[in-house]
Amino acid sequence: MTVLDTPAWRPRTDAAPLLPDPEPYRLLGTPDAARLDAALLRSLYGQLVRGRRYNQQATALTKQGRLAVYPSSTGQEAGEIAAALALRPQDWLFPSYRDTLAVVARGVDPVEALTLLRGDWHTGYDPRACRVAPLSTPLATQLPHAVGLAHAARLRGDDVAALAMVGDGGTSEGDFHEALNFAAVWQAPVVFLVQNNGFAISVPLAKQTAAPTLAHKAVGYGMPGRLVDGNDAAAMHEVLTAAMDRARSGGGPTLVEAVTYRIDAHTNADDATRYREDDEVAAWRTHDPVTLMECELTARGLLDDALRTGAADDAEAMAADLRERMHATPVLDPMDLFAHVYAEPTPQLREQRAQLQAELEAEHRS
Repeated sequence: MTVLDTPAWRPRTDAAPLLPDPEPYRLLGTPDAARLDAALLRSLYGQLVRGRRYNQQATALTKQGRLAVYPSSTGQEAGEIAAALALRPQDWLFPSYRDTLAVVARGVDPVEALTLLRGDWHTGYDPRACRVAPLSTPLATQLPHAVGLAHAARLRGDDVAALAMVGDGGTSEGDFHEALNFAAVWQAPVVFLVQNNGFAISVPLAKQTAAPTLAHKAVGYGMPGRLVDGNDAAAMHEVLTAAMDRARSGGGPTLVEAVTYRIDAHTNADDATRYREDDEVAAWRTHDPVTLMECELTARGLLDDALRTGAADDAEAMAADLRERMHATPVLDPMDLFAHVYAEPTPQLREQRAQLQAELEAEHRS
């Protein structure tokens, strides 16, 4: 027996079953859509309309000075909604900074979801209470955290799985590769959702990777890769739900690439016209997730005035409440800068706290 005949070098899995489909998986507008539950379609529609209005209102708040910055997910609502709906109450969501809609769809108060982007706190909600990790502004750093939590939950015997969200730009970070490798080797109950919206700020995907798709990257780590139409809410819901079920049952991680598009600029501080053409944006508007769902509902005779009006009224009520509460000036304590940083404050932190306290007291006396 030669060295190359020994089993240590051999691949652990056959690559063929791990490969994604050659084209993004779709359901809406196809014959397979006939098997979809009508109640699910109505629910997805209502969530999409609400999500679109949430993005519009949050974007308006930046123009009014109530948010420091807002990374809009307009055009990506299908993936955001599906990610939240694929979770059970005990599961965990690990969002990126663009995923506030997924956080809201998970049940977090919209004002609390936007607190980080307002600049008030590092996070505005209790992660343990809602099973949502803090919004991650550094690219991909939340992915190893998701794997660690999922792996720890399995070791403890807890019935918990994690879903980690990242953009196409995040797949160029080392944290992405480390997380996928760790998850696959340990078969951690975690699903990675890559929302490929075409650009990492101004850098198009073609300048980031030469892989056939981002879903193909899964094969190198030994996990399945799924390529999905990210604007098809029904397809996204089906694929993510199946991936989460697989993770929970011990099947290991899955990498899901949602092919979508960032209709708005990277943030309100970005000028997207400098690096992409208006015609490209217009073409993607014809593949809008809300429109796709409306067409499916109409074709099946499910989109009546009651559903349309009810969804619009619910969305407007949410926007009005968000607008009213975000216009209230928050009462902030500068000393909160030093709270919740370390369980036991470091000497440097105590020194800085004392310095700020002295400056505030001096200012008050003057």
